[in-house]
Amino acid sequence: MRVLLAEDDDGVAGALTEALYDNGHLPARVRRGGDVLARHRQADLLLLDLGLPDLDGLEVLRKLRAVSALPVVVLTARGDERSVVRGLRLGADDYLVKPVRLAELLARIDAVTRRAAAPSAPAPRTVRAGDVEVDLDARRVLVGGAEVRLTTKEFEVLAALAARAGTAVSRQQLMDEVWGDAFLAVSRSLDVHLTQVRAKLGGRPEVLTTIRGFGYRFGD
Repeated sequence: MRVLLAEDDDGVAGALTEALYDNGHLPARVRRGGDVLARHRQADLLLLDLGLPDLDGLEVLRKLRAVSALPVVVLTARGDERSVVRGLRLGADDYLVKPVRLAELLARIDAVTRRAAAPSAPAPRTVRAGDVEVDLDARRVLVGGAEVRLTTKEFEVLAALAARAGTAVSRQQLMDEVWGDAFLAVSRSLDVHLTQVRAKLGGRPEVLTTIRGFGYRFGD
């Protein structure tokens, strides 16, 4: 499993990296919260210290949860009840206070990943809204029965919304999924591609709805 370790203490990071590697994981260590937000898509689990030099770990967790369901285990010296409650409410899957026994940490990691890997109902691979049909596997879009040609990025934007049909998707989540960066994606690029997608779908405001101040929704 690819484990992203966010830890600014070299001694702690070295011990954790060695333990993870010895137990069959592939650890990658970063020191800053910005690095977590830029690289989270390359990991299967995040070990997050809260005392990072650029961003508070709880703020990193909040930003990450806006765009990703990546399993997160907080590993920190902050053991006060307020920090624990905030961490769990912001979406941490587990919260451990340093110093922690390595055997317990590895067991907690296994438990979190088992829960995250629990099977769920498969999502439909062909999605319809009105007379617009999006085939997510074949990467085809039909409007009124006629195929419409989209560029790669245009299709990825539309597919990210169609895969969650009827659900509001935030701008941050869209940018992260299509451009692969929760922190640095360019908002203007999303606007341009959405304008082009809407034009190729022939308008149809009922198919792509703008949710002011948040994001977009495909269909009802």
